[in-house]
Order: sequence, then structure tokens, then C-alpha cells
Amino acid sequence: MRFGAVLAGLAFAALPAGGDARALEPVDVELVLAVDVSQSMDYGEHELQRQGYVDALVHPQVLSAIRGGIYGRVAIAYVEWGAAQTVMTPWTLIEDAAGAGRFAEALASEPIRTIHGTSISGALGFAASLFEGNGYDGFRQVIDVSGDGPNSSGGPVVPARDAVLQQGFIVNGLPIMLREPSYTFYSIPDLDIYYADCVIGGPGSFVLPVDDASQLADAIRQKLVLEIAGAAPALIPVVETRPAPRIDCLIGEKLRRGWQGP
Repeated sequence: MRFGAVLAGLAFAALPAGGDARALEPVDVELVLAVDVSQSMDYGEHELQRQGYVDALVHPQVLSAIRGGIYGRVAIAYVEWGAAQTVMTPWTLIEDAAGAGRFAEALASEPIRTIHGTSISGALGFAASLFEGNGYDGFRQVIDVSGDGPNSSGGPVVPARDAVLQQGFIVNGLPIMLREPSYTFYSIPDLDIYYADCVIGGPGSFVLPVDDASQLADAIRQKLVLEIAGAAPALIPVVETRPAPRIDCLIGEKLRRGWQGP
């Protein structure tokens, strides 16, 4: 009997008496893709970002990472966010090319749209709420946040991040740095450091910055492979005691107040 099958049997055996086994389908990872669709990116960039996820989900490297897990299957949900959040593609079990293709097709069929504002804190809280009762039981529960600016609406990002980490979730980041820092009122030059110090956290968490549009598709694919395989690159080490941030984690809110005036 395969090792994965043995573990799967143990997982089902651990369910409470009378429980519904279908409510806790074991997977290697439960992954929420939380993607920024704020108005600071133009339509072409939103289209490039969406297509990057569509292509990555069916790429042989991603499918190989899925098959390489103990169970050989993952559960993924796709969320778009700005100041508000919307589930574009709900939780879906992916264990083969056909399943990945259905998820990618469903995502590709959704219209490209934008949401006003940038609330990373709201995206984190919303993403964390999606795991409860989703029907899956993963070894890891990961929130993957991509965005092109700091938190500037909703609550502060650090308390939201810390609350998510206390629930046992892992947060990874894909800071998108395609524009000059002066492109919008809320742009900052060190978005990668902001994500590293203010957004991500948990065992094996990492930041994978993108500073050229030609890198975006490859970065999305690499990020998915790392998250599914559970192997983080040596980019942002995880430490037991988080050092003081190298950047002001309230910079987005301060930029907003400065733009709006007293």
C-alpha cells in the first residue's frame, strides 16, 4: 500500500464518530491566491497577471509539484482584492492536469476588473476566513499575497498579519514592482522590504519580488511550485524572533493621509 494511502486512511480514521469524511479531504496544501487588482495597475498589467496564474496552474512544473506530494493533490482558491475582496474561483481540488485545466478555464472566463483601494490587511483577514469549513485538511495552509503597493486602507497590516500567523497560516508575498516609485501617491521604492518585514510570516515563508513585466509569469510559476512543494528559497529567512522592521509598516496609511491633507 502507498504511504500516502496509509496516511489518508489515518486522517479519515481520526474524524469524530458520525463525522462526514468528505468534509475533511486530506491534501498536501490548502492555498489561497490573493491577487491585488487595485487601480494602480493598468488593464494590460492586470491581464498579464491573470494570464500568469492561468498559465502557471497548468504548467508541467506545477503539476509535477502537485504529484510529488504525499497525497498528490492540493486545494486552491483564487481571490481578487483591493479595499474589498471577491472570490473569483472557489476552493477546488487539483490532483491532475484535467483538474488544473478546469480551474484555469474557470479563472480565465472571469472578466478583468479593478477594485478601488489597497487593503492588504483586509485581504489577509478575508483569506484566513476561507479555510474554515472548506472541506479540506492540508498539511499546510498558505495565503499567497501579490500586490503593487503598501497597505493604505482598512486596518494596519501588522496586527492583521500577526493574527493570521497566530492561527497557524503561512503568508508568502509577491511584490510587483513594475512602475517607478512615483507612479502613484502610494508607491514606495522598497516594496519588497515592506512585504518581507510587514506582510509575510510563518515557517518557510518567502518574498519573491518582480521588477520587470517579462518576469511576472515565471515568478508566479516559481512561487506556486515552491508553495506546493513546501520548499522555500533562501530569500527571506524565517526567525523565531522577528527583528524590528527595516521600513515603516504604516507608510501606506501615512502616504494616504499626506495626499488627502489634514
